[in-house]
Amino acid sequence: AFLANEAGLSVAVIECDKWGGSSLNYSDIPMGALTYVSHLLHETKKAAKLGLSSNALRYNYPTVNNWKNFAMKRAGADDESVYTEDKITCYNGQAHLLSAHEISIGEETIKAKNILIATGSSVLDTGIKIPENLDYWLPENVPHILRPPKSVFIVGAGATGCEVAQYFSEMGCDVTIADLAVRVLPQEDEEVGQVLEEIFTKDNITVLTQSRVIALEKSDNAKKIVFIRGGQEKSVKADEVILCTGSAPNVDIGLENAKVKYTHEGIKVGPDMQTSVKNIYACGDVIGGHSSSTKAKIEARIAALHIIGKSKEVVDYLGLIRTTKLYPEVAAVGLTEDDCIKSDRKYKKVIRPLFCNASITSNYRSGFIKMICDKRGLFLGATIMAPNASLIAQELAMALRYSMTIREIYAVPHPENEWSMIVQNCCEDLMNN
Repeated sequence: AFLANEAGLSVAVIECDKWGGSSLNYSDIPMGALTYVSHLLHETKKAAKLGLSSNALRYNYPTVNNWKNFAMKRAGADDESVYTEDKITCYNGQAHLLSAHEISIGEETIKAKNILIATGSSVLDTGIKIPENLDYWLPENVPHILRPPKSVFIVGAGATGCEVAQYFSEMGCDVTIADLAVRVLPQEDEEVGQVLEEIFTKDNITVLTQSRVIALEKSDNAKKIVFIRGGQEKSVKADEVILCTGSAPNVDIGLENAKVKYTHEGIKVGPDMQTSVKNIYACGDVIGGHSSSTKAKIEARIAALHIIGKSKEVVDYLGLIRTTKLYPEVAAVGLTEDDCIKSDRKYKKVIRPLFCNASITSNYRSGFIKMICDKRGLFLGATIMAPNASLIAQELAMALRYSMTIREIYAVPHPENEWSMIVQNCCEDLMNN
């Protein structure tokens, strides 16, 4: 919207919920503010070995909530004036395509030369039997609760489920997390799931892998969760249940009326983000694929440039960092080992546990770095599980985009007492492997 506005186009934005979307109102900003507090609390409680007395450490949740709200306000969450001050027309309501150039918003109809669809996604229907009078939470509810429950059961151990599980655990809740997959974070390298399960277990998070939740039931003042594990039906109770079961694109917006092609996986687009209809573009979760605000921004920029007519640039995801906001953080860039195996690509790998000056001086060892290169030493990809993993991965994203070798990455000076030193250490292992 802002790029098109700056180029002199007449721009309107239609929003059916809160201005700023999911990132500012439900995920990145509010959860980032809350988990910053929970990580501080958790790490301080474990710092007795370092000389900090933290026996009386506690939190005041209304104050924590105030901090989260302040962070959201600074980011511009649900602030329509961010757009109107730039003379962008704003509509509150549900958009529905009537044709390739017409959109209805309630009783009103507007026309546009070009349309960008960025309707995001919603939680996937799980098939779990849930009574109509039983309340449960979705990930979007988590940042806006009044106080943490005593116990919580999380369905889904992907990135969102694991982030939510760790947050509630750090805030003192009794947490159980379940998933049908054989490990937590199944979309990442196997080593990530193994280390994370060890961390969760140490922090008293109950992990139920290879478990299928089939029903939720009321049980006095709690919820009863019925699941199948090892061929047997079992059940546990919790104060609250959170469904973190993945998402499906929001495509129920009249795409057929505009003849836009799509499937249950999302709207089909080309490398310029153009749909099957010349003047309609799409970006973000509604086109499927890896879900992240970074990816959506990349796609939105390409779509805007083509609508404006200033560039023939196409989308390029090379170097896109996939992050899971845990402690330690998980960051992956480029190819994984599974990618290499599936494509029958010859590769070398090194997995190095956290052991550098930063891990020694901070007394933190739960994590690793895994790097992959081809037989000539060309860097292909990495997975990092460490404090500040996304910052460490940034130099590897640059290395990937500019086709650097392991030897060239190693030759870049790395500060001796910082976490990024593990990259140089891993490169050295690869060179000697």
